[in-house]
Amino acid sequence: MDKQDLHMLRLMGELSRDGGSSQRELSQRLNISVGLVNTFLKRLVGKGYFKVNTLPRNRLKYFLTPEGLARKTRLTTEYLGYSINFYRDIKQLLLSKFNEMEGNHMRRVLFIGAGEVAELAYLYLQLTHLELAGMIDDEKKGKSFFGYVIKGAESISDMEWDMMLLTRLDNTEEIIQKLTQAGVGPDRIATL
Repeated sequence: MDKQDLHMLRLMGELSRDGGSSQRELSQRLNISVGLVNTFLKRLVGKGYFKVNTLPRNRLKYFLTPEGLARKTRLTTEYLGYSINFYRDIKQLLLSKFNEMEGNHMRRVLFIGAGEVAELAYLYLQLTHLELAGMIDDEKKGKSFFGYVIKGAESISDMEWDMMLLTRLDNTEEIIQKLTQAGVGPDRIATL
């Protein structure tokens, strides 16, 4: 599924829930530009997926057509297939990393970055003999993660761990550089 189809699916979902939203409101909810919302709306109406009625105060209301429902269903099915494949891939990747750690006689893993990937990593960690040493994330410091208090990077040296796993998929090079500058050996940092 490409990015454009994903935007279309999300927009179709928003319009199905509330066909009277302004383009600015849709833009904010979907985190895309107003111009892009306008382009997609014109395309959806042009292809017959939505009908438009004018409301008082120069507002438009969008109604999903049977063709639109069929297209939305196809996009949803495609998105679910993509998501399931992604889920399988991340599961295999995480289990492979954990097996490698166990093979190297590691016991305690420190996660760097709280988020959806960390949540999946924690769930698959339960299938191994490894244990979570803690969670580091400066942006979510003080919050809870599966019963662990998320700590800041300054706490790394105070914790007992054998290996770090970067459970953030963004800025990995920057994070690795900061960790190595703080004295963490690159051989103790695992990435996905």
